[in-house]
Amino acid sequence: MSTPTTRFAGLDGLRAVAVLLVVAYHLFPGSPLSAGFVGVDVFFVISGFLITSLLLRERAQTGGIALVPFWKRRARRLLPALFVVVTVSATAAFLLGGDLLVGLGMQVVGAATFSYNWIAVLGGSDYFTAGTPELFRNLWSLAVEEQFYVLWPLVLPLFLLVRRRWARVAAALGLAAASAGWAVLLLEGGADTSRVYYGTDTHAFGLLLGVALAFALFPLGARGPSILGVRSVWEVVAGAGALIALTVVAMADAGAQTWVLGAASVLTAALILLSVWPGSWFGRALDIAPLRWVGERSYGIYLWHWPLLVLVLGGTTGGATDAAVPVWVGVLVLALTLALSAASYRFVEQPVRRHGFRGSVRALGEALRATPSRRFRAITTLAAAVLVVGGTTAAVAAAPELTSSEAVVEAGQAALDDAQGSASAAPSGFDAPLAADPTPAPTGFACPTDELPLAPVAGTVAQCPAGSDGRPLPPVPQHVSGDRISAVGDSVMLASAPGLLEEFPGIQVDAAVSRSMHAGSGIISSMAADRQLRDYVVVALGTNGPVSEDALEQIRKAAGAKRHLVLVNAFAPRDWIPGVNAELTAFAKEHPGVVVADWSSAIAGRTDLLAGDHIHPGHSGGQLFADTVAAAVDGIENQRAEMAYRVELLQWQTARTFGRHPAGAGG
Repeated sequence: MSTPTTRFAGLDGLRAVAVLLVVAYHLFPGSPLSAGFVGVDVFFVISGFLITSLLLRERAQTGGIALVPFWKRRARRLLPALFVVVTVSATAAFLLGGDLLVGLGMQVVGAATFSYNWIAVLGGSDYFTAGTPELFRNLWSLAVEEQFYVLWPLVLPLFLLVRRRWARVAAALGLAAASAGWAVLLLEGGADTSRVYYGTDTHAFGLLLGVALAFALFPLGARGPSILGVRSVWEVVAGAGALIALTVVAMADAGAQTWVLGAASVLTAALILLSVWPGSWFGRALDIAPLRWVGERSYGIYLWHWPLLVLVLGGTTGGATDAAVPVWVGVLVLALTLALSAASYRFVEQPVRRHGFRGSVRALGEALRATPSRRFRAITTLAAAVLVVGGTTAAVAAAPELTSSEAVVEAGQAALDDAQGSASAAPSGFDAPLAADPTPAPTGFACPTDELPLAPVAGTVAQCPAGSDGRPLPPVPQHVSGDRISAVGDSVMLASAPGLLEEFPGIQVDAAVSRSMHAGSGIISSMAADRQLRDYVVVALGTNGPVSEDALEQIRKAAGAKRHLVLVNAFAPRDWIPGVNAELTAFAKEHPGVVVADWSSAIAGRTDLLAGDHIHPGHSGGQLFADTVAAAVDGIENQRAEMAYRVELLQWQTARTFGRHPAGAGG
């Protein structure tokens, strides 16, 4: 067989499939492609195959591999579009401001040094659930590929020392298996999912699988027998089947489990084999014009779509990128992505690939001395470059250390620490009585006769004196004091702590970041065992995931039948929130003594009181959160007082009917 041609049939079509999977996953998270991130693994296998094939072809033609020219070609291919995306996006983020700028400096460093994946690991970035706007999160995969481009040409000669093809293939497959196995071991050992997903060591199996395929197929001639040994139409059928299987894998609801990534990589290798085999009908089928157009621009599409999504969400809805993206936002970002990637391909990427960096600079200099129209275009280009570089510098300089949500959570924690410090300095001995120390009637309320309310007896509520005929009068509206309330919550309650402490002095608050409802029963049981659980138990744990009836039942049992349980519903741009709120409402209806504090309705029309993530309340939002809790807690107390009043009224009416006064009634 002769040496291969530069272009392999079907690879542009496969690139199109890969980028469409990733774009659908990010822009339309409600679509069936819940594992569309496997498109990145499709890219990895293609890159491993293509780069190895090109290096083998160069060695076959010249007898060696020229490393510097190879790296220059990679730089011409990758750097121009990357420079434009990073500087334009960072400048736009500077104009929008806010949480978009947090951590931008390290993101730019990661993009410039192709180390973004490891910077993300060290910084604790979470690919799958991060709520913080991360403008260049998608560049992690570009970093992995660039690290491969730098290291692989240096390692390849070691493989070439092995003379037998099958041994080279086996060695590459062995390394791929080792990478996948290392990922599994880390996950089973409790490692963070994003560490495994971002890591070059744990996510190199796709690249190495492509390497093994290149070793197996090289040299691949221009003509050859049908790969299946039968009519080529069956190759198309087999390719279509593999493509359908890849789509099914992309629809798997399995997070970043290694089997999903591995299955996508193996299917991609099969698709490459069926595409590039000489005379393959399937390769020609994948090269249809629309797919080839997308595939040729797939690099720019991949670069642009994520920063545009972050910017559009930040500038319109203010939502986080891991939340449910409105369909209109997805459509808008897709249109902008296609337009900008097409412009980048035509005016930036292709000219630099043809002329190189020096040639492009010379062409710009010639344009400055050419006709007025060319001079105008050249000056405009230079001015735009200066503007976006300056905008990027300003964005990095202006970046705050914390997001607005992190700031309000830290403020809440500081308020709790101060309150706990004050409490520890006070005399101890509190033993959490159950409904034994009700608060006297607050000032500002008067009895119907303008008399002062009677002092309450232990275990009762404040009441007005009876009328002259002995008729009991309605109780005074009550506000439950903080020393009767235990509150358990997540970061939303933590951010609201200043408001709760102001509304309920002496309230007991146990709140922490990233808690779910399943943690509630253990915390409440521990408080009860320490005799610290008070007679009103407020629980706000619905933000971080779905809620089950079993978890709620465990919380109710932990609180005990003699205590009142208040469940605070949730508000967040997360797809599970409606289900959480419906579950809380249904549970409260089925269990007497359980009520819902409707935080969702209270804040829905006042999202300006929330931080940039549209989840955590700021100072005024925290006051509204406390007011919502107060309405629920006071509602229980006043309902209890109303029931006591109705019983006394019924007793009075009965006694009046039969000619005697009820025991203990005034007259």
